[in-house]
Amino acid sequence: MNIYGLTFSQLEDYLIASGEKITKAPFIFKGLYQQQINSFQELLNIRQSLKEQLQTDFSLSLPRLLQQSSGENTEKFLFALQDDSLIEAVLMRQKYGNSLCISSQVGCNMACNFCQSGRFKKVRNLQPQELVSQIIFVQKFLHVTISNIVLMGIGEPFDNYQNVMQFLEIIQHPYGLALGSNHITVSTCGLAPQIEAYATHTYHGLLAISLHAPDEQTRSRLMPINRRYPITQLMDAARFYIQQTGKKIMLEYTMLQDINDTPQQAQMLSDLIGSDAFHVNLIPYNQTQNLGFTKSSQQQIITFYDILKKNHITVTMRREFGSSVNAACGQLRADYERN
Repeated sequence: MNIYGLTFSQLEDYLIASGEKITKAPFIFKGLYQQQINSFQELLNIRQSLKEQLQTDFSLSLPRLLQQSSGENTEKFLFALQDDSLIEAVLMRQKYGNSLCISSQVGCNMACNFCQSGRFKKVRNLQPQELVSQIIFVQKFLHVTISNIVLMGIGEPFDNYQNVMQFLEIIQHPYGLALGSNHITVSTCGLAPQIEAYATHTYHGLLAISLHAPDEQTRSRLMPINRRYPITQLMDAARFYIQQTGKKIMLEYTMLQDINDTPQQAQMLSDLIGSDAFHVNLIPYNQTQNLGFTKSSQQQIITFYDILKKNHITVTMRREFGSSVNAACGQLRADYERN
């Protein structure tokens, strides 16, 4: 068993079952996440017999690095898991700290038409230790501290709800990575029931919703999930999250030429949002191979932006990260398998 999958309370249960004092749990958690040990022998304030017991019962294994690509302020990693499944993570160095975008599944069943990772059908969910270990690997490999986590890589996090919630409990613990809820963002394509559950969960973080269209017809064309949870139901769930948490929601909006970038659609999006606590993030499309979509022109994006601003909508234009390192979700994996 990989120890990075244990919550703090599960570690305490293990110590009790082993006849050990639970007062050792903080030393073990701090060793794993704050001292970043490479061996249980490096643990401080732990007697030798317990170190050996931990070494017998647990591993500290991390994913294998298959490929790394570097761009301006960006590092892209292609990992192989123990069963040789492939996932990706992207480090973005920003003024306010290092943000790591991680994967939550091997493949994805959401089948968003413009998304590279949607071309790889879901094989399985990632376990909590496989989520945690992406962070641990990058921190050790690059000797950096990760200050923000985004679940926006391969997979739909809310299609792996229980494992993701256990992961959030692990990384938020004060003896662990001690990441605050405002430094963790879960991105979903719109699983409304899970959004509502997340809103009331003890370890929720921030929420981003991949919207990408303001009307049912266009969104259903781009995102099949909209046929199951249409925009009206999705926005009800989103407003429930805002009511429960008092936090804004980021609406991700990828700009696709002549599909969702017209002035009329900008006005529709403004009307959909109204005065509620949403923040629209306009994203230049990172073009991938054979998907048949192109990036909106800079002028189209600016016009769309200006209409939102005139309607008093909080909006930003995302800086283009990673186009030189195949940073679109699933792009590095696709290139690796093709070659």
